[in-house]
Amino acid sequence: MFDGCCFRSWRCVADDDDEGVSDLNPVLLVSGMGGSILHSKRKKLGFQTRVWVRFFLADLEFKRKIWSLYNPKTGYTESLDDATEIVVPDDDYGLYAIDILDPTLIAKLVHLTEVYHFHDMINMLVKCGYKKGTTLFGYGYDFRQSNRIDKTIDGLRLKLETAYNASGGRKVTIISHSMGGLLVSCFLALHQDVFTKCVQKWICIACPFQGAPGCINDSLLTGWTMHQLLVECPSIYEMMPNPEFKWKQNPQIQVWRKNSEDTEISSAELETYSPIDSVSLFEEALRHNELDFDGKTVALPFNHSILEWASGTRKLINRAQLPEGVCFYNIFGTSFDTPFDVCYGSETDPIEDLSEICHTLPQYSYVDGDGTVPAESAQADGFAATERRGVAASHRGLLRDETVFMLIQRWLGIDQKLGKQSKYTSRVMDSSVCN
Repeated sequence: MFDGCCFRSWRCVADDDDEGVSDLNPVLLVSGMGGSILHSKRKKLGFQTRVWVRFFLADLEFKRKIWSLYNPKTGYTESLDDATEIVVPDDDYGLYAIDILDPTLIAKLVHLTEVYHFHDMINMLVKCGYKKGTTLFGYGYDFRQSNRIDKTIDGLRLKLETAYNASGGRKVTIISHSMGGLLVSCFLALHQDVFTKCVQKWICIACPFQGAPGCINDSLLTGWTMHQLLVECPSIYEMMPNPEFKWKQNPQIQVWRKNSEDTEISSAELETYSPIDSVSLFEEALRHNELDFDGKTVALPFNHSILEWASGTRKLINRAQLPEGVCFYNIFGTSFDTPFDVCYGSETDPIEDLSEICHTLPQYSYVDGDGTVPAESAQADGFAATERRGVAASHRGLLRDETVFMLIQRWLGIDQKLGKQSKYTSRVMDSSVCN
């Protein structure tokens, strides 16, 4: 889930020149799946405990405070512990929650790269003259929830308007990562008027526009330590492979099944499920899935209510249209083996009952991408992009990559003094029209 190396040597022209810094248009950083600190808050006392991300007592606090169930009446996934609620800290103008995801002294002393999320990008922008609270803001949110749920959408609107007003009415550049791109797409479809008023540019990094087939399918079927949480997360269902997208080759789930009709000779058959067919597989595989919480057994089958909600989200994303005058840039990861098809069992060790899948190690077939999102999905944004760039970096490594930083600086209109050459792919058109 976490990868890449921190990039600490960045230097920008604006480091030595504060003149004109006030002329910078504001930037709003929007995180994706797992990219925000989450706190569990006691409803009565207000006491808060960090539950994501943490290394010390992680398993205990995670299970006690963040296990949840989807409420089809409200559209929210709600904590099983009625006395608590999940909140996202808004310190440091929203940047704290997306900076270092485990901000403990130990994590900082050993410099755990895995939790340094937007940290290097924030530092790069500050060195280029951006000021926290004036021209630099962050938006973290409860990433378990749907990308179109009111609380998340309203929070993004408030943060966007705050950035716009704090800079004296200057239009904002949004920089989103991963699922944050789906959130921005939903916002664009729901509030195009606000988007038109407040946004000048949108730089989208590693977004699963058409889903992340291998990773998401396996998350629903196994998910390992986080499985019981992910089954009840609308956001996960919203990143399932889009069955209506014209993939070069349809993503598949394959299962080697024991032939029950042949009792004398052990044999196996390979069953194949397309994105549409896979629903029946999820139903069967998760029919006995359950969670033990506070001495009670909670059933967690495949959730059709969430699937229906996610279908509505897909329709919303499909109708998002970029307003005239707003420039869109797409950075997608390449050169990393990225899970696409997933297979359970083998010809010599087939699965007899589909519920066994939840305890089976997957075998992947891979395509090009960032290790999480296939490049094919990330490029298929559906917008008239000013530029699309393929960068050889991992999913989270893109947030600290030199080439990505150089692209961002150029698209923000900041002059650079770098002697390094960048390797780009998929140029669409000159970005100077947005500078």
